[in-house]
Amino acid sequence: MGSDSIDFTFTTLPLLDFKSIESDPIDLKVLIVKLSAFGDIIHALPALHDLLQRPEINEIHWLVDARFAFVADIFPPQVKVHKVALKGESRIRHAWQMIQTLRHENFDMIFDLQGLIKSGLMAWASAKPECKVFGFDREQSPEWPNRWFVNPVTFHANEKHVVPLYRHIIAAAFSTEHKEQAYHAPHIQITSNMQQQGQQALDDMGIQSTFSILHVGGSYITKRLPDTQWQALAKRMQEEQILLVLWGNQEEKERAIGIAKQSEHIIVAPHCFSLPTLAGMLQQASAYLGQDTGITHLAAACDCPTITLWGATAPWRMGALGPLHKHITPQSDCSPCFNRQCDNFICMPSLNIEHIYHAWQETRR
Repeated sequence: MGSDSIDFTFTTLPLLDFKSIESDPIDLKVLIVKLSAFGDIIHALPALHDLLQRPEINEIHWLVDARFAFVADIFPPQVKVHKVALKGESRIRHAWQMIQTLRHENFDMIFDLQGLIKSGLMAWASAKPECKVFGFDREQSPEWPNRWFVNPVTFHANEKHVVPLYRHIIAAAFSTEHKEQAYHAPHIQITSNMQQQGQQALDDMGIQSTFSILHVGGSYITKRLPDTQWQALAKRMQEEQILLVLWGNQEEKERAIGIAKQSEHIIVAPHCFSLPTLAGMLQQASAYLGQDTGITHLAAACDCPTITLWGATAPWRMGALGPLHKHITPQSDCSPCFNRQCDNFICMPSLNIEHIYHAWQETRR
């Protein structure tokens, strides 16, 4: 797999439009357990879409790790969100209290889209005896003991992307005929309030012309493009458009400032924005360029053209598919390894700056 941009063939399904759920005599109450992380929750939106379209579903709940509860800001209003604190000294007490709360909801079905031991245990413990819990099989589960707590769903060999996997777990609850699930692009409906918040943020930063968004962050080192490459790339890009650089923590902010020192046409975000504000900004951006992070997947779900830089992870597993999106992959044979640490980190450094730059030129609107 070279560093040129990759095109994918996929099936287009209706976009998530957050329609209201109509009551049905069956009146099923269901729970989605998808605790984290930012991008993975975005990937689960098509599975939520599938539930929203089923007339027998009367009530949908979602269990999320409190650290990622901010993602619920872009959920449709009819989804009831439960936030559990799974970090800190009181995490066991908080988890137990949440289990008691969820058991009182008397769910008919629970879907564990996380696949971890903790998510499976919480799903199983929250279910009354007559409630079925659906989840990953041993092969696809990130932590195989998870299958002890769920009814494991068997997947098709061609289902490698996480979006069809999540959709398949939902489908398995309603049909004994387990069909291969198509890729359904996550989509966020941009509301007028999001547009207003995004425009206000751009006005506050003095951005009044065509711009692209960069995000230099990555949840771990094997996802990050070295700063020297970001600097070379940004220097090339800023000659054609204003660049807005986003960041998610203090370390990323310092890196962003270092990259932006070379030009007045590169603006570093003054702070972290809310998801509704980001959605409004992404709707107006010419393009988005970043690594495999939650913001990248948010950008794609907002229909912003994206160029994603890949290292240890892979677009066939979690990349945004479709004509609006391009993927730059490493020339190293060891990629993807899906490791968070590496003693021979060559994948991201092998990405060709010219390929990235030209992919941006071809993709931006």
